[in-house]
Amino acid sequence: MGVTRPIMRSGRKFTQVVEGAREIFLAEGFEGANVDDIARAAGVSKATLYSYFPDKRLLFMEVARAECQRQADAAMQIVQPGLPPRDLLLFGARAMTEFFNSPMSLSIFRMCVAEAERFPEMAREFYRNGPMMARDMLAEYLRCATGDGLLAVDDPELAAEQFAELCKAGIFNRRLFGIEDELTAEWCEKVAQSAVDMFMARYGVTE
Repeated sequence: MGVTRPIMRSGRKFTQVVEGAREIFLAEGFEGANVDDIARAAGVSKATLYSYFPDKRLLFMEVARAECQRQADAAMQIVQPGLPPRDLLLFGARAMTEFFNSPMSLSIFRMCVAEAERFPEMAREFYRNGPMMARDMLAEYLRCATGDGLLAVDDPELAAEQFAELCKAGIFNRRLFGIEDELTAEWCEKVAQSAVDMFMARYGVTE
């Protein structure tokens, strides 16, 4: 069957497959993940796994979509208009640096680039359900904080994109090009703190 077949996102077995795949993909990335290991982690047969996902790329993108939704749900618990900007931004920066440092983020990027011509909708769907959702959520907070006089952001969407790029600095390219293996938690914290400092230096309000 083709890789564009619609996925039925329901049922206990489906949930088991996605959770098992998440465990393996987070540990091994896309390239290193083995279907046998995924089926074993999910507690299902390979036949059951293939009945939901006839192609490993489809399974990976479903895990990536679910992971973005998981992170968005967690972010919704803290993204509130009244929260001090530095506190919220540091929370977001820590989540982003952790993600950019993970095998999952590298695999998502590599797959979206590799499959962009053959399956452009796959990359677009991930962007809509991942980076764009996070950008819009942060942009809305920046808009509210600016309205309350806590920040001075003239273009919330651009500022949200800039913040994400600051959180990549010193991490993503080093991992992508194999300059470094997984970076330390201490380094990621340094990047997160610096991203917030730079963002606040540009958009913060001096009292």
